[in-house]
Amino acid sequence: MASAGASGHLLARFTDPVSAKCSISAAPPISSRQSIHFFHQKYQSCWLSMNGCQGDPRAPIGTIETRAFPAVPSHALAVERLNSAISKLKSEPPPFTSGIIRLEVPIQQPVEAIDWLHAQHRLLLPRCFFSGRTGGSDLLSFTNGNGNGISMGAHNLVSVAGVGSAVFFRSIHPFSYGDWKSIKRFLSKKCPLIRSYGAIRFDARSNISSEWEGFGSFYFMVPQVEFDELEGSSMLATTVAWDKSLSWTWAMAIDALQATMCQVSSTVVKLRKEVPRTFILSNNHIPSKTYWDLAVRRALQLIDRSNSALIKVVLARSSRVVTTTDIDPITWLACLQVEGENAYQFCLQPPNAPAFIGNTPEQLFHRKCLSISSEALAGTRGRGGSTTLDLQVELDLLSSPKDHLEFTIVRESIRKKLEASLLSSALQAVCNGVVVEPKKAIRKLPRVQHLYARLAGRLRSEDDEFDILASLHPSPAVCGFPTEEARLFIAEAEVFDRGMYAGPVGWFSGGESEFAVGIRSALVEKGLGAFIYAGTGIVEGSNPSLEWDELELKISQFTKLLKLELPLHQKYLRSIN
Repeated sequence: MASAGASGHLLARFTDPVSAKCSISAAPPISSRQSIHFFHQKYQSCWLSMNGCQGDPRAPIGTIETRAFPAVPSHALAVERLNSAISKLKSEPPPFTSGIIRLEVPIQQPVEAIDWLHAQHRLLLPRCFFSGRTGGSDLLSFTNGNGNGISMGAHNLVSVAGVGSAVFFRSIHPFSYGDWKSIKRFLSKKCPLIRSYGAIRFDARSNISSEWEGFGSFYFMVPQVEFDELEGSSMLATTVAWDKSLSWTWAMAIDALQATMCQVSSTVVKLRKEVPRTFILSNNHIPSKTYWDLAVRRALQLIDRSNSALIKVVLARSSRVVTTTDIDPITWLACLQVEGENAYQFCLQPPNAPAFIGNTPEQLFHRKCLSISSEALAGTRGRGGSTTLDLQVELDLLSSPKDHLEFTIVRESIRKKLEASLLSSALQAVCNGVVVEPKKAIRKLPRVQHLYARLAGRLRSEDDEFDILASLHPSPAVCGFPTEEARLFIAEAEVFDRGMYAGPVGWFSGGESEFAVGIRSALVEKGLGAFIYAGTGIVEGSNPSLEWDELELKISQFTKLLKLELPLHQKYLRSIN
């Protein structure tokens, strides 16, 4: 069990919300609550919304409500019903200086959330998308903010899409306990579908490159307009949030919501899950194969040294792809859904920023009340072309000493972090009775397969959620072990900004939260093409060329969408124009 002083060596540093909130000092803070560090960067403030991080996290919100309306047959009727409800709400303002109210209309027609989000592609507003792997979150009967029971029946939430932000949370400073409390201030167990979706940088101590500037050190949003895809049905919802102390009044908030609703398309068309024909103008890897080999060999030399503590380091690559036509991130995301079995799909796009999309198999943690679970995922092989060959590949992965070492490092690190709070001044266990089952198995995805273990336990308190997030990120699966030694090597060896790649991506609600690890991901923006990210674990026995091949395998879900090369004579003509 590490001491409070040793916690200063963690990549995820947390500060006391009162004495050192958003501190950027390089010195380890005295408090047990620490925060993730990075240098100052300038970004534009969000418009038509308020930044919840600027409020007092200790001041309670005046009201948190969910108002449900009778189900309607179609999405168009749901839009009409919500517009009417918003107008009525505007004429009867609540008697509070702060609050958050969700209006929701069930739709009897099943509609995919990705189709709805694509239908809103003309909106120049922040947007988000999150899809669980299987089953989703149970939406049984719950109570709205007025105390009236609204029985939804048994439904499972499959995917969520949102546009606009009722309230957002972003800062150039490290994500802190105070920021977490600011988010939780707008959430309540009695309104489980009011959620804040977002992501946190992999390493908040590193400089932010221009493509990641709009995300800040972290970015979360409660959608203004939200579409929930359920099993067998769907739901359209709007959320209005206001806080006079943040100079965002009820009148401003309801006007902003009406402005967004005026832009929402009532027509949703089934999206074809294929990418239009395009040509690749350029494909630039950072690092190149030559410099990759050098970095891997340097890592192996450090791992082999008797005086070095480094056991594993995860090195990543950024591939910049420029195409003749713009890449639509939502179309790409829809194509990823085809391969989405046992994976999370996500999209996060702050205002005036690129879209961060991904199809990640790795769960960071899932909390429901006091129950907490996490996963260890490491070791990679491709899928076999036949059942027999696939089984041979599986057995090779299970019996590989190199992959077993890499996997064991990840699993045991997560287990220890769940069992003990490295950031607790009292050094008390955050999680009781951690169970690892299965201890080592295979998780198969459409293109790859990994070694896998599931870990579960119970928290002492729901307030320990922040400490769990702080402790689990970054895991050895995306950083290495020990964490600080691996982080320092990554900071020296990698010459690109990981941004939110390999960072926590997910959501908070009143009584539940779920975060994936933002791998198998890309940053997509009109006119810039895409930055495609992948990483691989380097341990004793790693081979630079084989690790490079693993990178290619991991990004193949993206590169399969970009097969065409521009003819040489057209490349020449473009180069001289």
